[in-house]
Amino acid sequence: MKRLTALLLVPSILLVASDGAPKKPSRRGGPVGSTREAKAIAEQETGGKALSARRIPLNGASGGWEVDVHMPRESQGWRCIIDADTHSVHTKDRIPNPPLKPRR
Repeated sequence: MKRLTALLLVPSILLVASDGAPKKPSRRGGPVGSTREAKAIAEQETGGKALSARRIPLNGASGGWEVDVHMPRESQGWRCIIDADTHSVHTKDRIPNPPLKPRR
């Protein structure tokens, strides 16, 4: 009986011990379809603020995205090419830091 009680308590103890942090959302299937998604991938890769994203042709049917990233407190930013099929950074090149757009 004691073993059964102990086995029933283990899942509740593990549930209470978890940090409760939200899980990272899994990416949806299919190619990168929006500027928001392309910018998020570039920001995660570089740690900067993505300013612009545009569709470009890239080795395949789905193409890719060119994203310019501003790096705070640095003199240079990044231009990332995101592969739409693999949801990953295809290339990453240093560029002069693009200026942030003023807030209104």
